[in-house]
Amino acid sequence: MKFAAHYLADYKKESLLAPLFKMLEAIFELLVPLVMARIIDIGIANGDRGYILRHGGILILLAIIGLTVAIIAQWFSAKAAINASGRMRSDLFFHIMKFSRGTLEKEGTAALVTRITNDVNQVQNGMNMFLRLFLRSPFIVFGAMIMAFTVDVRAALVFCVVIPVLGLVIYLVMRATLPRFRRIQEGLEEILLTVNENLEGVRVIRAFRVEDAQDKRFMDETSSLYDQQIGAGRISALLNPVTYALINLGIAAVLLVSGRQVGLGVLTQGETVALVNYMSQILVELIKLANLILLLTRAISSAGRLEEILNTEPDERRHNEASDISDNGTAIEFDHLSFTYPGSRDYALSDISFTVKPGQTLGIIGGTGSGKSSLVRLIRHAYDPSEGTISIDGRDIRSISDDDMVHIVGNVPQRAELFAGTIRYNLRLAKPDATEDEMWQALDAAQAKEIVEKKEKGLDEPVQRGGTNFSGGQKQRLTIARALIKKPQILILDDSASALDMLTERHLRDAIAELPWHPTTITISQRASSVMSCDQILVLDGGKCAGLGTSEELLKTCPIYREIYSTQFELKEGA
Repeated sequence: MKFAAHYLADYKKESLLAPLFKMLEAIFELLVPLVMARIIDIGIANGDRGYILRHGGILILLAIIGLTVAIIAQWFSAKAAINASGRMRSDLFFHIMKFSRGTLEKEGTAALVTRITNDVNQVQNGMNMFLRLFLRSPFIVFGAMIMAFTVDVRAALVFCVVIPVLGLVIYLVMRATLPRFRRIQEGLEEILLTVNENLEGVRVIRAFRVEDAQDKRFMDETSSLYDQQIGAGRISALLNPVTYALINLGIAAVLLVSGRQVGLGVLTQGETVALVNYMSQILVELIKLANLILLLTRAISSAGRLEEILNTEPDERRHNEASDISDNGTAIEFDHLSFTYPGSRDYALSDISFTVKPGQTLGIIGGTGSGKSSLVRLIRHAYDPSEGTISIDGRDIRSISDDDMVHIVGNVPQRAELFAGTIRYNLRLAKPDATEDEMWQALDAAQAKEIVEKKEKGLDEPVQRGGTNFSGGQKQRLTIARALIKKPQILILDDSASALDMLTERHLRDAIAELPWHPTTITISQRASSVMSCDQILVLDGGKCAGLGTSEELLKTCPIYREIYSTQFELKEGA
């Protein structure tokens, strides 16, 4: 539990006071059997009602004090556990937010969500119970044994046999359940992934009528998780009955030994009752301790998984020392670049070389899987090139910090993403200090001004999660406006006009061409009409450069571009 102890260290006062108050409660609890023995041996034996009432009052006082210190201990332990888990969750969130795209894809969204929610809750519960019981339960177990020795040594020897056997049982159960609980957490991740995929892809599932197949997949995964939980539960369930059986055997042995002692006049009836009460206290505390160990078993498993994430390097990319800008008149330069995704042997891009000058427009076209989006990710330094280099203004992208890259490159992703809030909030994600005039200028250039003007609240119009209250084309235009508002040096449009009609797309291209800061624009599309006006067009096929030049040049020299062009325009003319 070193991982949890690191976070509890910031709440030392609560972490110390909680077990100390539980120790006080335990001390008062250990005094109860002795008081009961006196009531039986003196008060009841002599018929002294006043003695019985006085010692009865002592029992009530012990109960009130015990309850008070127990509540105080619970408050301190809960405060420490909740605050520590809150910091733990914050550290995980901020660490995950530093992950590069490659690391996020490697870890998986479902796994990260499970760890920051379910696993943190398991650790929080473990810390809470640990602070309450890790001193109290052992203290009462060994304290009861010591108190039994003060009553009668021979009867107390039963305690010396029962306690080690119970400790062995607890150890064996913990050893058997720890790996099972780890597999249960992994099973939860798989189910979360399946649920997430089905919720996001529900339209596709319904369109292809594969609900039954998805239902079967979900049931298979839940059945597997159910079997794992039942297996771990069966082992855990052995703990209480075995503990009860051993303790009851211990009580029987105590009664047998102490009964003979009473017959010989060595023990009194009250002392025998005290011995039985101490054995019963051990029973209760060992059951609590057993449940604590089961809870800690799950917490330790979860803590290990959280530690794995926090120990994961957030970025596998190289970041070289910053280099001076070389005034070579180029905005972007690819020099014999090749790239393969982590864990893959096949090249997504192979030996790509081209140069784009400042203010020029580059179109990238090709079939599905040709490497268009991979090339864009490399320009944004989402990944490191496997071979070759990428330069921006003469600097290797690995010498440009991520903060600088955000200001240099404005990216409009293939899938338009809007966040819950307002239109104003979404625009200011790119530039927090953007003025209202800047927002309207960006909306105008993105052909989204009309969308906002028609809304009742204008820039303060609410945006639902994922932008579900906007159409596909509206989301794309608002996303483009968000990229334009920070006036990037390089603007990447990754198939970001796919939901726009031809006229709106043409107006968008014209507006971008007239931007006063003249950004270098890269347009990725599968439509020839979207790239044919670019200064250069890069044709990709299977991750390789199949052609580079203007639309007129490629129509003469590149069969792939000619096929894409002729097919699309023939369809248009036929229509």
